[in-house]
Amino acid sequence: MMEVTGFGVFLVVLLILGIFLLVSTVRTVPQGYAYTVERFGRYTRTLTPGLNITTPFIERIGRRLNMMEQVLDIPTQEVITRDNASVAADGVAFYQILDAAAAAYEVSGLENAILNLVMTNLRSVMGSMDLDELLSNRDAISERILRVADQAAHSWGIKITRIEIKDINPPRDLVDSMARQMKAEREKRAEVLEAEGQRNAKILRAEGEKQSQILEAEGRKAAAFLEAEARERLAEAEANATRVVSDAISSGSVQALNYFVAQKYTEALGKLASANNQRVILMPLEASSLIGAIGGIAELAKASFPDAPPPQPPKPAAGPSRRTQSVPATTVSFDAPPFGKTP
Repeated sequence: MMEVTGFGVFLVVLLILGIFLLVSTVRTVPQGYAYTVERFGRYTRTLTPGLNITTPFIERIGRRLNMMEQVLDIPTQEVITRDNASVAADGVAFYQILDAAAAAYEVSGLENAILNLVMTNLRSVMGSMDLDELLSNRDAISERILRVADQAAHSWGIKITRIEIKDINPPRDLVDSMARQMKAEREKRAEVLEAEGQRNAKILRAEGEKQSQILEAEGRKAAAFLEAEARERLAEAEANATRVVSDAISSGSVQALNYFVAQKYTEALGKLASANNQRVILMPLEASSLIGAIGGIAELAKASFPDAPPPQPPKPAAGPSRRTQSVPATTVSFDAPPFGKTP
């Protein structure tokens, strides 16, 4: 058996000491972490991810810190709102270490400090709001807590990136009351909308009736205007005819007057003869003037058209002659003598 000499022991000790010195000198920092270095208990520097060299027996690793963004659960908290409603709320906070030395040496128990800071501000912010405002403004609550907590944690070398409210749970009886209130509000809204619909319908019907009456009045106005215009045109025509006859009479032509009177008499006789229930026509004694007027018309026609052939007398009407006498009127038969001759 080989004997172990003193020199061999020395070599073994020296080898072990070299390995220890190598391990103590070379430090490997993983990605996402940072190590603080202390020299005789005092912070000197921070080791970044990768291979680093330290002085053995003089420097040592102080704190190993996670530099990645981390999540911290906020436990359920009982909060009294401004309107004296008790609610239970919880949440979650996200934070990241930016300054390893400050996070390691400025606060003791970093996560516990962040947790208490967020819980305190959560109760403070939610307690200053009414229940309805609390339930409908979660984003506003998270923003206010984040602003206050991040400002307070800035000296610790960390940044609180986000705070989210997970649940807000009012008591069961309060939830039932809120459900009844919501139902009443919806029924009220439905009744209001129905009333507004009925009002709008009545307004539209009234507008339609008003527009209809306006159009009807405008139609009557237009019809009356056209009727008045027609009467005015007829009156102008009669006035022109009368003026022409008057001019003819004033010029000494009595035949024009006879023509005018005979035309009116003839129209009147035509209306009397066209009646279906008339068998006998009673005419006044002045009917002879009509005959004379007809004779005057014939003379006027002869004077105007000397070369025209004389008119043929009409054939006698079939059937018995309708002649009768009455005083002070005379009966005229429709079996009239030839045109232009008096009886």
